[in-house]
Amino acid sequence: MSRSKWKGPYIQTDLLEQISKSCNSKKKEFQIFCRNSYIIPQFVGLTFKIHNGKTFIKVLVIEEMVGHKFGEFSPTRKKFSYKKKKN
Repeated sequence: MSRSKWKGPYIQTDLLEQISKSCNSKKKEFQIFCRNSYIIPQFVGLTFKIHNGKTFIKVLVIEEMVGHKFGEFSPTRKKFSYKKKKN
């Protein structure tokens, strides 16, 4: 079920605080565990390290990502491929 429109997009408050504090220190890279937060226009141009359950994946936010969630850009599963048989 999706989030109701009157509530607006979910954005973790800690994430917003980190970004507002970093404006003074010019920090451009943030580690986040919150994969369900939406990407807003203020995040464009920043680099986020998104946790996928095992490691952090580096993602640079661009304008086309606005409105999507962080979890969409850090896959959690390995790509499966069948092993070839020897003849």
